[in-house]
Amino acid sequence: MLTNFDLTNLLISAVAALIALTLHEFSHGFMAYKLGDKTAYHMGRLTLNPLRHLDPFGTVCMIFFRFGWARPVPINARNFKKPRRDIALTALAGPLINILSGFIFSLITLLLLLLHFKVGRVSNVAFVYNVTYYAFMFFGVFTVTSVGLGVFNMLPIPPFDGSRILFALLPPKLYFKITKHERGIYFFFVGWLLIGGFLYRGLMSIPAIASNGALSSVLRILSLSGLISDATSFICQAMLDLWHLLPIFDSIPMLLV
Repeated sequence: MLTNFDLTNLLISAVAALIALTLHEFSHGFMAYKLGDKTAYHMGRLTLNPLRHLDPFGTVCMIFFRFGWARPVPINARNFKKPRRDIALTALAGPLINILSGFIFSLITLLLLLLHFKVGRVSNVAFVYNVTYYAFMFFGVFTVTSVGLGVFNMLPIPPFDGSRILFALLPPKLYFKITKHERGIYFFFVGWLLIGGFLYRGLMSIPAIASNGALSSVLRILSLSGLISDATSFICQAMLDLWHLLPIFDSIPMLLV
């Protein structure tokens, strides 16, 4: 049975995932619309209604693992003036809005942390103190969730956004050769994601391996989810470090992701 604390975290994670996924897919559709393809608009996908975008399994992954996916926005490349370029720009729009919104929300997170500390010093009103705490908690979770979604989708693996961006830079012959193996690449990626983490944790349970720092670092590549988490944490921490240069945050400790 979930405790109140666990339930609160689950609800916060769910709402953060819904917002991040919705912004991601809306951005794809909006960019395509601006570049001449109105397919998403006509199919009702150019909307901020999360129910129009969600993939059940991808959403669950977002809630519990901080990375996942939604139902792809339909795109008709024949409506683009420069298909390869415009497909890449449309693909980039989703991860870009996730990173940008995470950057903005990381500032709000620090502002709420500062407010929470100040409220705790000058106010005995538990309600105000709790509101600032849970608001800080939500924006912090959203920052990590949104950045994680952006990082995950930048993987250069079909069918994720990073592959569409990469293919726009490749020679056409090489592009078509890779697309022939798109399904196989996808299943390899899924296997790496699901099995690699278990294999990594199993090997790290062996004391001789866990105590060897160099070997542990090399074996880290087995865990794709771990690599994504590492990249997400690095980006989020860099955002917080940048905002922390503002004088207003001198009175609070550095926030760790």
